[in-house]
Amino acid sequence: MKSSKTASATTSNATRPKIIVIVGPTSSGKTALSIELAKKFCSEIISADSRQVYRGLDIGTGKVTKREMQGVLHHLLDVASPKKVFTASDFVMLARRAIDGIIARGYVPIVVGGTGFYIDALVGTTILADVPPNEALRAKLQKKSAEQLFAQLQKLDPERAATIDAHNPHRLIRAIEIATALGNSGASELPKRSKPLYDVLWLGIDIPHETLARKIRARLLARIKQGMLAEAKRLHARGLSYKRMEELGLEYRYMARLLQNKITRTVFIEHLDGEIRKYAKRQMTWFKRNKEINWIKSETKAATLVRRFLRS
Repeated sequence: MKSSKTASATTSNATRPKIIVIVGPTSSGKTALSIELAKKFCSEIISADSRQVYRGLDIGTGKVTKREMQGVLHHLLDVASPKKVFTASDFVMLARRAIDGIIARGYVPIVVGGTGFYIDALVGTTILADVPPNEALRAKLQKKSAEQLFAQLQKLDPERAATIDAHNPHRLIRAIEIATALGNSGASELPKRSKPLYDVLWLGIDIPHETLARKIRARLLARIKQGMLAEAKRLHARGLSYKRMEELGLEYRYMARLLQNKITRTVFIEHLDGEIRKYAKRQMTWFKRNKEINWIKSETKAATLVRRFLRS
């Protein structure tokens, strides 16, 4: 497939490496677009998804299959145990290493995913907070419900609260910890680099709200049919606790509740569908802050922008 190499991928403004970043809400078609562009421009793909890094979380996260990859090399899939927390710092370290390797081979790195904070940290537009764990604070916060934690974060850092998973105690506690340490400014006020590490072409998938809602629903039903619940049962049988599934969010949170008979199958589908749509809205809230993103409606437009970017 990779019949030629793109030399211009290795330089930008004489110093910074060129990379392509594809963002958009869940179910918008980021994966398919990234693979088509990778085939056209001799690229390798780096997944920027906070849950697809975990081994075994395949159907539930909509992880790309080997067949769907069409021979394109993917990085940062299946690099961590779901029993352990994988952080933004972990992602940045591994992703930058992958970018270096891709560029050294003469190919174009394409970063694709919906975890906006990971991507911003990777390219250097946001510097990760160097805030050590506050065990005393964590002990107090762990006694609170997710609703109480979210309300506290809204007061401390409304901007971060607008994009966070309001049902994830682990992330809520960490966000509160950071906001408290930084004097109530939180992640929304983390310092920005004056000069990003890479020369980035930002592509965002522009999809109508109604179309996205239909795709989210269809994708959810398809994954249920593919065996999403059986996957969750296997994970639990191998030692993944229901508590940890709750922390992993969205599909795994609701599958854990269904498998424990806390909710019915109908509630499972309807509530999860609604939560995924809320998640998509949070993703777009994050991405819309970035005025450098080129919002595109077609692969043709994306290819034109990539071609122009690599020739510049």
